[in-house]
Amino acid sequence: MLLLVWTPKAWHRLSPLKPPALLWTPGGEALHVRYRLMSRQGPGEASRQSQPQGPGFRTRLLITALFGAGLGGAWLAARAEKEQRRQQQRTEALRQAAVGQGDFSLLDHRGQARCKADFRGHWVLMYFGFTHCPDICPDELEKLVQVVQKLEAEPGLPPVQPIFITVDPERDTVAAMARYVQDFHPRLLGLTGSAEQVAQVSRSYRVYYSAGPKDDDQDYIVDHSIAIYLLSPDGLFTDYYGRAKSAQQIADSVRCHMAAFRSVLR
Repeated sequence: MLLLVWTPKAWHRLSPLKPPALLWTPGGEALHVRYRLMSRQGPGEASRQSQPQGPGFRTRLLITALFGAGLGGAWLAARAEKEQRRQQQRTEALRQAAVGQGDFSLLDHRGQARCKADFRGHWVLMYFGFTHCPDICPDELEKLVQVVQKLEAEPGLPPVQPIFITVDPERDTVAAMARYVQDFHPRLLGLTGSAEQVAQVSRSYRVYYSAGPKDDDQDYIVDHSIAIYLLSPDGLFTDYYGRAKSAQQIADSVRCHMAAFRSVLR
């Protein structure tokens, strides 16, 4: 005969196999038997506790992320619209300044006659300088070329024609311009002409220039305005960029002008 012994009395219903209880044999030897402690909660309470009490952590996280993305998208759209309006207002103000009005007649570095109408239908980046400039002109032309290359690398954007107009027609002949522009970009177009022709196009774009005194070698420096001009496909002056603007900033601005462009000649 076996005797089952357990304590304390507050234990719940027992089921064999967890944890150990003592069985006594008639010979007084103790045997270990396992039992399982059963909970007193009813089946309804257990079911309610196992059910989720609301959206899980991942669901709440997803909802928060989507809400944040929506706010971020709305902010970016509003910012882009504001920037486009600002760009349009700037463009209109620059047009009213009557910069670049009228035509010009010059020679390119191949000796071919050129006028402003030749570039209609193309975006143009234009810089005024001279080939004997020791540092500023090469730096600005290099920046202009970087802008052109950045825009060329973006599929779908129209090509931009880079132009270099001299303010030193006495030394910058057709041959001198041809030698100079080949060091920058294969499509960089050098324009020169007579003193009167250069003066006319410079006045049109409000470009100041003045030749300094000659030294013993008959060399001299030309003081001049420093700016890169942007012309739209309508041939209209659209924007300008000073030395403080980087190539990336200019490329971003040109891209915005391209996106907002609507021809006024059609």
